[in-house]
Amino acid sequence: MIAFVRGKFAYKTPAQVVVDVNGVGYELQISLHTYTIISNKDEGQLFTYLHITENGQTLFGFHTQDEKELFLQLISVSGVGASTARMMLSGLKPVEIVKAIVQGNTKQLESVKGIGRKTAERLVLELKDKLGNISTGNTLPEGNNYRSSEQDAVNALVGLGIGKPMAESAVKKVSESAKETLSLEDIIKQALKNL
Repeated sequence: MIAFVRGKFAYKTPAQVVVDVNGVGYELQISLHTYTIISNKDEGQLFTYLHITENGQTLFGFHTQDEKELFLQLISVSGVGASTARMMLSGLKPVEIVKAIVQGNTKQLESVKGIGRKTAERLVLELKDKLGNISTGNTLPEGNNYRSSEQDAVNALVGLGIGKPMAESAVKKVSESAKETLSLEDIIKQALKNL
């Protein structure tokens, strides 16, 4: 099993990163949370999880071991697949997910695309007592200056499994209603809420 990869970030989008490890490129699917942290870095380490299905193998990357552990807890719940867990980590910060589950805030969980009322209730029921050991300190730096691009936001949404026309429409709606310049992370989060 691959526990982590360390190397140069050869290619980055808000949904994917290719890590060059001594000449071998590892393609990792990442959350918006992880992208936000690594977006200004040229190299680093990502903890990994290899997800194997009958249709293929997907390597997921996480900035911290705690984010990876939260991902594993989320996919342990019936009805929450790897793509939905990544969508949750993109739509909400890990600390927000844990807080919502521990406090039984199903409405906040339902704000994530792909999470309905029953799934939100199941998440709370099954994980409320298990999430106490996961450290969810907010590791995002303040005053982020990230590349804010509508096209990058559309590409990130498509990478998360949303159809391109829907992604373009959601990003356009966010851009038109914004009263100030939004970071890429904010554009994607608001677009996810509008889907």
